[in-house]
Amino acid sequence: MTEQALEILLVEDNPDDAELAIRALQKNNLANHLVHLQDGEEALEFLFNEKNGRPKLILLDLKMPKVDGIEVLRQLKSNAKTKSIPVVMLTSSKEDRDIVESYQLGVNAYIVKPLDFEQFGNAIKQLGLFWLVLNQSPH
Repeated sequence: MTEQALEILLVEDNPDDAELAIRALQKNNLANHLVHLQDGEEALEFLFNEKNGRPKLILLDLKMPKVDGIEVLRQLKSNAKTKSIPVVMLTSSKEDRDIVESYQLGVNAYIVKPLDFEQFGNAIKQLGLFWLVLNQSPH
């Protein structure tokens, strides 16, 4: 996979939430170059493997098995090669400590997943449009 090929890395252990996110991105032609991983351990292995492309955006769940989203974020933002990749925490947690810690570690946005499918789809669409179309990244 070339560096330019990968646009979105979705790290989500809930298959229903992952499917909703992927469908919302596909509906808006924003999922052409998407990789879905199911836990933080897979995400770290993928991101630190030189053979894999560098995503333009990481959509990261907070509560996951093996390695949680906070630890993934901590490792990404403390590494010179990955710290500039935009990371959006996409989670069901509204806990202040999760929000504060995420921002202290350098998350670019913290989005609480809407329970309603239409709202969730719209949120994903807006994220994709902003980070993939409007935002100018350093690479």
